[in-house]
Amino acid sequence: MTNTAKFSSAADALTFMTAGNATITLVSVKTGTRFTYKFRKAEDSPTIFISLLNGPDNEADYKYLGRIADRLWIGRRVPKPGDISPDAPSAKALAWAWAALNRGEIPSQLEIWHEGRCGRCNRKLTVPSSIASGMGPECAGKGGFSADWT
Repeated sequence: MTNTAKFSSAADALTFMTAGNATITLVSVKTGTRFTYKFRKAEDSPTIFISLLNGPDNEADYKYLGRIADRLWIGRRVPKPGDISPDAPSAKALAWAWAALNRGEIPSQLEIWHEGRCGRCNRKLTVPSSIASGMGPECAGKGGFSADWT
């Protein structure tokens, strides 16, 4: 049994992405292009920092891309050398997907996948309903997630 799952609901994808410790992959159905992002909630703040997988090591090769505060912000106020540009395809893909999700839709040409780990605590998911939703049963009951999440 595989633990990865594709989101079919914009609301579920947004909830997962903003849960605090999520990793997603956006896949273009048309081209097969994929980008993987980590979403990590800052301690003692509602801000969520976003990093882009930018190398061969799926655990360590992530680079700062932006943040979610009151909205999605790509880049930094003061860019650092080597930062990912807001004009990079990976930045544009995330901005486009984020806008669509906030309109309540997953475009037909986009797939959003999670890696089989809880979006809140990052533990491996094993229960089929949890794999489908991206949230373990304990975490689904915390943090304001709906009771019918799993």
